[in-house]
Amino acid sequence: MNTEQTVAFSEARMLEFLESASDEDLDRLDFGVIGIDAGTNVKRYNRFESAAAGLSKDRVIGYALFTVVAPCMNNFMVAQRFEDAQEQGSALDDTIDYVLTLRMRPVKVKLRLLAAPDRALRYVLVQRQT
Repeated sequence: MNTEQTVAFSEARMLEFLESASDEDLDRLDFGVIGIDAGTNVKRYNRFESAAAGLSKDRVIGYALFTVVAPCMNNFMVAQRFEDAQEQGSALDDTIDYVLTLRMRPVKVKLRLLAAPDRALRYVLVQRQT
């Protein structure tokens, strides 16, 4: 996949793109990207999400997504889906309508939750709705 082209939020092979993309590739996207490890610590965080959330990479990278960075996602709709997929050893690719509420007024978004048992990182993609 040519990273100079626009990569859509709904890209069918998104997980493969994210795994091979450089940080610069992620920074060119027009939606948020948060990559987490098995312990839910943030390992990747793109420029779009940093600007939209008002949180610098320094305040996010290395911290637990669901308890420190975005506890508003620590529920059955988001965190539990990752946990269930991990326990079952199954892939996850769900898109849900969501409202972010932490550190900001409520913001309607679409979240795309991506994980696969053979991948080191899992991803939350955040598309702000206009």
